[in-house]
Amino acid sequence: MGATRECCEREFPARQAAFDHARRRCALLSPVRLVAAALAGFVAVGVPAASAVATPFAEPPSPLTGDQFRQDEWQLTALNIAEAWTYSTGAGITVAVIDSGVDATHPDLVGQVLPGRDLVDPKGNGDSDQVGHGTSVSAIIAGRGDDQVGVIGIAPKAKILPVRVLDAENRYDDAIVVAKGVRWAVDHGARVINLSLGGNGTSAALAAALDYAFAKDVVVVACTGNTSASSDTEVWYPAREPGVLAVAGMERDGERLWSGSITGKETVITAPATQLVGARAGGGYWRVQGTSFAAPMVAGTAALIRSRWPTMPAGEVINRIIKTAKDRGPAGRDATFGFGVLDPTAALTAEVPAVFDNPLDTSPSPGIARFGSAPAPGQAQSAPEESGSAPAPRDTTNDSGQAAAPPPSTPEPSHRARWLAGALFLISTLAALLTVRRFAHTT
Repeated sequence: MGATRECCEREFPARQAAFDHARRRCALLSPVRLVAAALAGFVAVGVPAASAVATPFAEPPSPLTGDQFRQDEWQLTALNIAEAWTYSTGAGITVAVIDSGVDATHPDLVGQVLPGRDLVDPKGNGDSDQVGHGTSVSAIIAGRGDDQVGVIGIAPKAKILPVRVLDAENRYDDAIVVAKGVRWAVDHGARVINLSLGGNGTSAALAAALDYAFAKDVVVVACTGNTSASSDTEVWYPAREPGVLAVAGMERDGERLWSGSITGKETVITAPATQLVGARAGGGYWRVQGTSFAAPMVAGTAALIRSRWPTMPAGEVINRIIKTAKDRGPAGRDATFGFGVLDPTAALTAEVPAVFDNPLDTSPSPGIARFGSAPAPGQAQSAPEESGSAPAPRDTTNDSGQAAAPPPSTPEPSHRARWLAGALFLISTLAALLTVRRFAHTT
């Protein structure tokens, strides 16, 4: 429809010019010459000759069609991205990918990646990726849409701001590095932040950095985590932080939660997480799955919304995403699907009442409520299928970083304390009895 409309708009001025030219010629001819010219067919007024009728321009190639990698992006059809692109493509929006870095030389990301920061290697700037995780995430958000080769992102006109916080093993040892990355991204123009990482512990430093992002009107998206990368079924932090769009993963049928997805009461929304194709660092592609790759679909959708309405506050962007989600499970928000499955087109078109605050930021931060000085380690929440099994989760029995609160007392000291208290009580009772008997004898 857009191409036909463009064709008509281009064709109309040409027809109008021809009509005006003919009218001017008519005005210059005498009545006799006008009749003769009309009979001779030299002047055509109102009815153009058949050969003058312009044929419509051919429809431009669809960005949804192309090579095998493009055809394998089933999520584009499932999310009806083609219609969403008629309203916005993400132009003018910067999305920070706080991850393992981004391969800026990948064909799908050339020209899409801004100068970033490397918080693991001081000599880097985030534009290289030893793991490949951040590259796959970035292409899902903003893979180029000017050809029919490789993968295209949800917001192909958006820009990626890379911030490396994950080491060569796809981990971070202290959440403070993620907190630094969040603050740096906010200060360098990010309107949306994607965090496809997390851990069991909490972090006061990261909680404060997220609050800083909220105060600066930034939308923050994080994955809920994968069961294969965790010894716990609790939604991972920072997805648990109030105000964050916590994204769980869906199966391809759009009806069932992906079996490997962690979910819980903090889950906000779901998006496709299985049988995905990802851009691989070094220029290739691989199969990926996990909530790490569901989250960037939500981040890309936030970029589309912010591009269409540049002055819309972050709270309203989030509200549009959750209010237009396709409900799954029990009516309303639930602990499995959150508000439902992401619907980008509805988020760009529906009538949604304005809000003044972030509708998700309604409870105390677990990062601050459990304040402590111990580091909170974490990792990326999923690994590409070809890369082998995901790294084994850390041993949380001896890793104090998994919980920021002081550890509870162990049972043995507790029993000793009870025996001691009982002995003191018995001694006090005997002393009291002796005192009473002495007092009785003296009286």
